[in-house]
Amino acid sequence: MNIVLTVIGFLAGFVLLSVVILALFTAWTARKVEAVLPAKGRFIDVPGARLHVRDFGEAHAERPSIVMIHGLAGQLSHYTYGVAGRLSAHHRVIVVDRPGSGYSTRAPGTSADLSAQASAVAALIRTLGAGPAFVVGHSLGGAVALTLALEHPQVVAGLGLLAPLTHLREDVPPAFAGLTIQSSFVRKLVAWTLAVPASIRKSAATLDMVFGPEAVPKDFATRGGGLLSLRPSAFLSASADLQALPARLPLVQERYGELRVPVSVLYGKDDRILDWKANGQALVDKVPGARLELVEGGHMLPVTQVERTVAFIEQAVHGLSAIPASDAAAG
Repeated sequence: MNIVLTVIGFLAGFVLLSVVILALFTAWTARKVEAVLPAKGRFIDVPGARLHVRDFGEAHAERPSIVMIHGLAGQLSHYTYGVAGRLSAHHRVIVVDRPGSGYSTRAPGTSADLSAQASAVAALIRTLGAGPAFVVGHSLGGAVALTLALEHPQVVAGLGLLAPLTHLREDVPPAFAGLTIQSSFVRKLVAWTLAVPASIRKSAATLDMVFGPEAVPKDFATRGGGLLSLRPSAFLSASADLQALPARLPLVQERYGELRVPVSVLYGKDDRILDWKANGQALVDKVPGARLELVEGGHMLPVTQVERTVAFIEQAVHGLSAIPASDAAAG
């Protein structure tokens, strides 16, 4: 019996020591990442969130401001990689870390669902006097943009959606399977122990799925903000975002026929994360006047095809009528 107790005690001590070592490694990694890639924007408080925002270019009375919303497990650097800078030559461009992502935070108890995120973006647009805005949404950011247009139509002049998530899928892309842990306690434990080492070990395979068949830019980790995913907060936020989808997205997708703003969609034919037929074609079939444009490429168009993405957005904005630069009607 004494031998058994000794073995159990040894194993318990080994597990505890392993957890402590992993937690210390995770904390050290997060600090190093934030030292290399610090927040570069300003912080704006809105109901339920503190948003990290970068604002480029100048507002023009004859052209709407452009507000850009990133996807799952991403942050605003996906747009500042190249798209935002090029657009800012002719537009005011506002890029934001979604609540909980990048350097933005969610207030305790605030939902991660699409309506809550859309409300935060609507409040940001009003605070900055940037509406009605042309809203660009990539991947999950596309679902947020669509929710914004349906629930806060007064702040939206039009939508430019890049490989958007528009319909709930039955499965989860393998790249995001680790985000499906149901238990809050286990999610936090994994976030502070296994998530970061596992992400480092599987990074090549994950990036190949997310970017493929296109190559991952060599500077994506820094210029594209990829390293920011190596923080426990990034894992927890992405998990909350993903798990909040089933409660709200089906309700949003039932209302697509109500959209009355111009909607343009750009999709890569070889997207390995979201199917263009199930999310692109299915959306434009429901939205009056919506258009779908297909290109050779994968899911990360704002990073892999900067010039093509800019041209797509410019064309969509050019098609809008003149819109006041301030959101006087929003109140």
